[in-house]
Amino acid sequence: MSSPPTKKRLAVWKFASCDGCQLSLLDCEDELLAVGEAIDIVNFPEATRYFEPGPYDLSLVEGSVTTPHDAERIQQVRRESKFLVTIGACATAGGIQALRNFRDADVAEMASVVYASPEYVSTLETSTAISDHVAVDFELRGCPINKKQLLEVILAFLHRRKPTVSHHSVCVECKLRGNVCVMTAHGTPCLGPVTHAGCGAICPAYDRGCYGCFGPMETPNTASLARQWKALGASDDEVKRAYRSFNGYAEAFRTESEKHE
Repeated sequence: MSSPPTKKRLAVWKFASCDGCQLSLLDCEDELLAVGEAIDIVNFPEATRYFEPGPYDLSLVEGSVTTPHDAERIQQVRRESKFLVTIGACATAGGIQALRNFRDADVAEMASVVYASPEYVSTLETSTAISDHVAVDFELRGCPINKKQLLEVILAFLHRRKPTVSHHSVCVECKLRGNVCVMTAHGTPCLGPVTHAGCGAICPAYDRGCYGCFGPMETPNTASLARQWKALGASDDEVKRAYRSFNGYAEAFRTESEKHE
């Protein structure tokens, strides 16, 4: 009699973040039960105190590296993980906390303004993506991530194939949904043409411009979109601020925002 197949060991890690992407995993509910026969979740503090030490077959990492302790811990996570997947804008682009990277003031000065006892705060000068510190096997974007895309990544891992996650822009999702283009019809500035698909074009469906929650799409033409925004009456400051949100420190968005300083 053959022995039953060994379950893959999954670990979920939190760094500097709001936990929203981990909640997207919890939101999978029934879908997670369906893959439960193939995966053991052995480290997931957001969901349970149960913990097993590594090594791990797959690690999902949420959050950016912002402290010396983070910088050390991510090295340990990488050593213990056969495959490492970053999930969400914080892990893939530094997140909102990476906006401090644009400031001329040093971190100590900013901490003295925010915290009553800044001497207890230990932090790095910058907040950076996980891939700036260790090798990453796949990046799943979003603020928060799309749970269907997350399940696709997990299933792809189980079946030893490349995840099927589209790299087109939100504009394609608008077309699939039947949305009227808010820029063409209403003159509303929108980041959809340069933003990675994944949200289902939620904001344009309600006549609002895309905020770029899923970060830059593959080969985004950010300069052309900036020119179009300015033709609609947007100022340089408005263009800069638009590119500096959840994914503001992603290379394509960062580079374009710096042109409008």
